[in-house]
Amino acid sequence: GQGVFREFLKSEFSEENIEFWLACEDYKKTKSDHLHGKAERIYAEFVQSDAIKQINIDYQRREATAKKAQDPTHTSFDEVQKTVYILMERDSYPRFLKSKSYLNLLNQLQTNTSK
Repeated sequence: GQGVFREFLKSEFSEENIEFWLACEDYKKTKSDHLHGKAERIYAEFVQSDAIKQINIDYQRREATAKKAQDPTHTSFDEVQKTVYILMERDSYPRFLKSKSYLNLLNQLQTNTSK
């Protein structure tokens, strides 16, 4: 399921959303002494204005996240992670549920279940 959704996001050129969300989930499990390095990587990869995989957030959230990443805690990315989740939930996921990828997955699961 998650892999198919990720491929769908790639086809829409928005896979950075799921990648960021997953990076945040991993970040929350990080030992405290490794938070700073991971926070810097997540910020550089997804949040900063010239990030290669820049997520779509407003200026205020970007600035607030920059400050939190400088003195990181396990919750430094929670607010912006929630924003990205809501974006996927309201925008990408409904389109995914109507996509051929999802319908093929459903067909495959139904075929396997009926055997």
